[in-house]
Amino acid sequence: MPLLSRLKSTLLTWPKAGEWAISLAIFCGAAVMIVAVALVSGLIHWQPRLDTWPARLSVFAVPAFAEELVFRGLLVPGRGESRHAVRWIAFGALAFVLWHVIEAATILPGAGLFLHPAFLACAGLLGLACAVARYRTGSLWPAVLFHGVVVFAWQVLFGGPTVQELLR
Repeated sequence: MPLLSRLKSTLLTWPKAGEWAISLAIFCGAAVMIVAVALVSGLIHWQPRLDTWPARLSVFAVPAFAEELVFRGLLVPGRGESRHAVRWIAFGALAFVLWHVIEAATILPGAGLFLHPAFLACAGLLGLACAVARYRTGSLWPAVLFHGVVVFAWQVLFGGPTVQELLR
């Protein structure tokens, strides 16, 4: 399937109730692992910034939607589209991790945090969970939602930096 057709298909497909349930199970498992890595490494700590939550909703557009469009919408094949889906899922997750390294080196020079091994492990877990959900459902939307929720919670509840803070 050509990439633009794949992208169109994943954007226009809305998961059925059972597919949302599968996605939720995938995301709950990934969230437990991400939180465990982040807590042990000190990446997160309880630091609610509830007064800023409306401004943080933009994370559902960038990075969640934009990154999911590329790393899951384009790179992850639909079911039955490739005999090598596992390879593409792994490649997409790895490319997502490497993107954060490139981003830290070029676009967000204040994002040394993006080079921290625990951050990269969390990004890998997030990328893998989103890729598996995208493959299982054929839809990009569960991955966008999970990615957005993770970044939103990190910034609003757990002391994660905003893009503006990384640019300083």
